[in-house]
Amino acid sequence: MKKKRMRRKLLLFIIIGFIAILFIRSNWISEMMYPVKYRGIISDKSVKYEVDPHLIAAVIRVESNFQTGRESPKGAVGLMQLMPTTAEWIVERNKMKMISLDELKHDPELNIELGTWYLRHLLGQFEDDVIISIAAYNAGPGNVSKWLEEKTWDGHYESADDIPYGETRMYVQKVVYYYNKYKELYPQI
Repeated sequence: MKKKRMRRKLLLFIIIGFIAILFIRSNWISEMMYPVKYRGIISDKSVKYEVDPHLIAAVIRVESNFQTGRESPKGAVGLMQLMPTTAEWIVERNKMKMISLDELKHDPELNIELGTWYLRHLLGQFEDDVIISIAAYNAGPGNVSKWLEEKTWDGHYESADDIPYGETRMYVQKVVYYYNKYKELYPQI
């Protein structure tokens, strides 16, 4: 009986010790909960297009959870969930070689490159306003411009509840959450 009690106490001590280590090493837990895949590609494209790598990672996390091959019910594909027509427009505008839908859907580097270019384009269109650009990435720049012109939404995060599309409201909140979380966990991506 004494051996069983000693084993139980030892097991309890080990479990408590393991839990304590997890709390002490909370960054380790956080990094497991908030992983960032494709760091090298994200870093390269962030430098190339002058877009914060944390923003790129946050968009990827919300759009596809870092899983290639994803396709939305509306037809957006890949890590950054680009619409094929948007990708074609980006390719034409940049005089890049034509790409296939399969490449857009399954090639992480290509998808991140085009998605990052598009983020830079939106940031340029909306005077480097991250919140408005995030909304435009989801709802389209035309819709967002209309909301701003008609004063439906003032473009601030604090008034995101005024965004007319529920999907875009939630999208902005999620991207901003992950953006801040990634900045905290990964000062250098």
